[in-house]
Amino acid sequence: MSTKAEQYDVIRRPIITEKATMASENNAVVFEVAIDANKPQIKEAIESLFNVKVKAVNTTITKGKVKRFKGQLGKRKDVKKAYVTLVEGNTIDVTTGL
Repeated sequence: MSTKAEQYDVIRRPIITEKATMASENNAVVFEVAIDANKPQIKEAIESLFNVKVKAVNTTITKGKVKRFKGQLGKRKDVKKAYVTLVEGNTIDVTTGL
């Protein structure tokens, strides 16, 4: 079992977008997670931090866009998202914060 600090390193922040809100209707919550986190680590962190049962974890990596910063070309960081599906009857209120 890992410590709370390590779990907060795995789970960065909840993602609140239109797509994430639509996913919440299907008992799923979306989090930004560490790029090197794997599905069992994410499941363990969510279950211990929020005291809920996780049914499934789906992950996706969004590649960072190339953008201009003050005339210079720069690259945004890659972001890993975890779509966490909860067992029926479990909920996470992401508006309260971690």
